[in-house]
Amino acid sequence: MPDYKHFPLPDVGEGLVEAEILTWHVQPGSKVKVNDIFVEIETSKAAVELPAPYEGVVTELLAQPGETVAVGTPIIVFDIDPDGPEKPSSDNGTGGTKIGEESADGRIQSLVGYGPKTGSAKRRARKGSTPAPAPVVVEPEPEPEPVPVPAGGYVPLAKPPVRKLAKDLGVDLRSLAVEGQVITRDDVERAAAPVAAPKPVSTGERERRVPVRGVRKATAKAMVDSAFTAPHVTEFMTVDVTPMMELRAKLKNHPQFRDVKLTPLTFAAKAVLLAMKRTPDINAVWDGDEIVYKSYVHLGIAAATPRGLVVPKIHDADQLSLRELAEALEALTVKARDGKTTPAEMANGTFTITNIGVFGVDTGTPIINPGESAILALGTIRDMPWVVDGQIVPRKICQLSLSFDHRVIDGQQGSEFLADVGSLLADPSIAITY
Repeated sequence: MPDYKHFPLPDVGEGLVEAEILTWHVQPGSKVKVNDIFVEIETSKAAVELPAPYEGVVTELLAQPGETVAVGTPIIVFDIDPDGPEKPSSDNGTGGTKIGEESADGRIQSLVGYGPKTGSAKRRARKGSTPAPAPVVVEPEPEPEPVPVPAGGYVPLAKPPVRKLAKDLGVDLRSLAVEGQVITRDDVERAAAPVAAPKPVSTGERERRVPVRGVRKATAKAMVDSAFTAPHVTEFMTVDVTPMMELRAKLKNHPQFRDVKLTPLTFAAKAVLLAMKRTPDINAVWDGDEIVYKSYVHLGIAAATPRGLVVPKIHDADQLSLRELAEALEALTVKARDGKTTPAEMANGTFTITNIGVFGVDTGTPIINPGESAILALGTIRDMPWVVDGQIVPRKICQLSLSFDHRVIDGQQGSEFLADVGSLLADPSIAITY
């Protein structure tokens, strides 16, 4: 007899509450082995592939591509013993401590630690009932509750009280199913209200609406939170980086650097890490009634991807040589572009660089990433007239802009740090004095 296991969506990061189904790699009837990738999801941090916790046969997919699902909601059903005898189960496939399953204390085992408890309600024994000598089977009631729909339709998700209301009002939940949304009481009540005659609309489509979710939704919230909680100050500096570009050209022929990609961003990152040693306030963060000074640097690099802006980190970047930094930047960029950056690789940053120069932009006022106190924008490098020893000559010119949290960093510290970064790019040889 079949032995069915319902797999609930796990918390693949730290404290995530939902994710969008991107692509199913299996269909009903597919055979899977433990750790086979069966679905790709997108959280507010990154796209993540989930491995199968069981070996068996897929019997049902409970969510459609494009649908946003709450952590703890079953998304797939496995038959782990299609040819064996029926086995009693006290957890209906949602107990145990496998990845994505609920443990004895109500938490869901995730790919990174434990996620939040599910919203499932535990059934209580009725008053006056006589307890059975055997343990009472506790069956979680998933919320929201999926129901079958015709092939090609979306699975309506609604909590039991909403489902009851729909039944009482004669509303078909399948008619309200919208990709990536949970049906609410308001949705049902609106559907039950009298509908006015539709107004004629133009057949030509002049607007296009795209739901904001996943990485872009998380980025928008983070930027708003940062802009309205940390008092931003932005300073600017124009630098003659000709010596840096000359050093870059020289190192390209050096045996140690022939096989690595040395970009202006690599030199800017190294300059930031060196300058930070002289101004440690840049690497501190405001935490309520305390300022936390960090003795490590997790360097974030803002990267534009098809899914939106992500900021993967180079952990302990201050411990890396120039070559190691160049290798880490190249690997980080490729991974971000391919959408393979994991949530763990975007956590716990201490300082960020955004390279707006790759878009041909001179400068800007970057917004600080939450949990950090400063961000540097590196503008494009242009050939411009510059005064050298009283003579106007063509030079490689770049603009830098530094935004910082004025609660943590005073104008003096911010100015000194920016000046040090500029000096190192204008004359890399002074790094030997640091």
